Amino acid sequence: MRITLDNPACAPQPANAYYSQVARVELPGGGALLYLSGQVADGPDLATQSRGVFEAVAALLGAHGATLHDVINIRTYLTDIDRLGEYGAVRREFLTGTAPTSMTFEAARLFKPDALVEVEVVAAVAPHPVAR
Repeated sequence: MRITLDNPACAPQPANAYYSQVARVELPGGGALLYLSGQVADGPDLATQSRGVFEAVAALLGAHGATLHDVINIRTYLTDIDRLGEYGAVRREFLTGTAPTSMTFEAARLFKPDALVEVEVVAAVAPHPVAR
């Protein structure tokens, strides 16, 4: 099994910390699993931050040949669980089709003082077709 840790230039870079944005685990039969670090975004409200988060997730996935349709698990941290519906409405704009597995937590605070939401995902990337 091969594991690659990556910070794609086309996506947001880690903020004030030493970590990788993506762990890519190559699967024996082809394809890969992508584990994304938690993503936060700037913005005046939860909806704006949520949109920024999903745009960052899409960019990180895209750097590895995946899309939001490849997400199989999502973990969300909200600073106010009572706003789950507001976050969920934005999430449904980005994650269409069959919903991935999911967990949502309330966190008293996140690493970035003004962050209202943080999202991490796992995606499954299909193997590339063999050229004939």
